[in-house]
Amino acid sequence: MTGKDKIADLKATAEQMVAIGKGILAADESSGTIEKKFAKVGIACTEDSRRAYRELFFTTPGIGKYISGVILYDETIRQSASNGEKFVTILENTGVLPGIKVDQGLKEMEGSPNEKVTKGLEGLPERLKEYAGMGARFAKWRAVITIGDGLPTDSNIKQNVGILAEYARACQDAGIVPIVEPEVLMDGSHDISACRDASEMTLSAVFDALRSADVAIDGMILKTNMVIPAKECPKQATPEEIAEATLGLFRKVLPKELVGQAFLSGGQSELEATANLNAINKRGPFPWKMSFSYGRALQNSALKAWNGKAENVKSAQEIFIHRAEMNGLATMGKYSKDMEEE
Repeated sequence: MTGKDKIADLKATAEQMVAIGKGILAADESSGTIEKKFAKVGIACTEDSRRAYRELFFTTPGIGKYISGVILYDETIRQSASNGEKFVTILENTGVLPGIKVDQGLKEMEGSPNEKVTKGLEGLPERLKEYAGMGARFAKWRAVITIGDGLPTDSNIKQNVGILAEYARACQDAGIVPIVEPEVLMDGSHDISACRDASEMTLSAVFDALRSADVAIDGMILKTNMVIPAKECPKQATPEEIAEATLGLFRKVLPKELVGQAFLSGGQSELEATANLNAINKRGPFPWKMSFSYGRALQNSALKAWNGKAENVKSAQEIFIHRAEMNGLATMGKYSKDMEEE
């Protein structure tokens, strides 16, 4: 395959990932994160309970109508459903693209312990080759940017975007679409303008680093935060204010050749994440698709309804598919709170 053919393939996959009316399910929580989620609802965290939890979502009737891809965790991409069928095969048979989280979590940054850098570059090309052989069509790598007193530092942004660019290049070399995820965290009490400033510095640096690493911008997906106040900020923002601030920034920094941006929910509630996505898309069209790649904002209510019990699977699946449908409508600016079930 020529380099040109490879980029065309990557672009076609990227376009599929942000197809109109669809988004990505982030089911890539580590076993440690799942354990914390399960503990809140009293579910024992075992390999089998984690498998049952993933199966609930992946076997939901109609998932392919609203979900374009699923980000899997290393354990999950190797697992099979209770009927023996591999999860990857189940997703492929419903037209959903399997993806894989390839970063290995966060560590304190040397010289700035309140900031983090992401681990996992060592051995990445070999891991990507293995995941591609297992059916992964795209990958995800998350970097986090912290706002605080004197933060973020230039050195933290520079280090994180350099790592993101190296990861993205390795993915494209392996024929896998990279999701490039720089997340400006909602933790703290900063206002919407502080989020905007940090997001602008980060995204400008991200695309500079990607170009320097020879990453094909039209063969990747961006996954970043909305421009939004921190969770503890006294002045919260309306969906319209969030949409205006986010799009003002994107028009300034996102390259036209980028196929799409899939928002992370980043601590927003399920309804906030949908309403804010809808407010953004009501202002379209844009040069890029504006989709979603949600974890908690698609799964939380379903997890509570399931509660680890087989007899609750159907009702939990109904809750999940409803959230997926609402977010699908929000990618077209066609969502309304009136559509929510009482």
